[in-house]
Amino acid sequence: MAFTLYSLLQAAILIVNAIAVLHEERFLRHVGWGSDQGIGGFGEEPGIKAQLMNLIRSIRTVMRVPLIPVNSVTIVLLLLFG
Repeated sequence: MAFTLYSLLQAAILIVNAIAVLHEERFLRHVGWGSDQGIGGFGEEPGIKAQLMNLIRSIRTVMRVPLIPVNSVTIVLLLLFG
């Protein structure tokens, strides 16, 4: 398999899909990344863990609906062009 732009986009779609389906109570809380953990005080710079949790939460919120047509188009392209 050649390294093409399409394979790079496909890998990005798979990563976004994996982030979008993470369940906070079932998975993230067990590894210590729950929503109530890592909240800093007022005026404090958020740490890496808090920034990653904000990124995961925003991807889950924003990308849920657009992922449905993107996945559909990807599946159709794979079926047509193999």
